Amino acid sequence: MTGRSANDTIRPRFHSVAETASILGMSEVTLYRAIHAGQFPAIRVRGRLVIPSRIIDDMEASALSTGLVDAGDFTLSKAG
Repeated sequence: MTGRSANDTIRPRFHSVAETASILGMSEVTLYRAIHAGQFPAIRVRGRLVIPSRIIDDMEASALSTGLVDAGDFTLSKAG
C-alpha cells in the first residue's frame, strides 16, 4: 500500500504544447511562437517540446502575488 487515498491524483510533471495551450486558453501556434522566440520555457527532447508543469505553477503563483506576469520576463528571470 502506498499511503495514497483513492481521491489522490498524480499530477504530470510535464505537459505537451497542446495541453499547455489549452490550460492557458491560447492557441498552440501562439505558444509555439512564444517558445521559439524564447518567451516561454520549454524542454526539447529530440523534436518534441514539453513544458514542465512547475513553470505553469510558478507563473500562476507569481501572478497571484504580483498581479501580472509577463511570460517573456518570467522566462528571462528564471534563466539567470
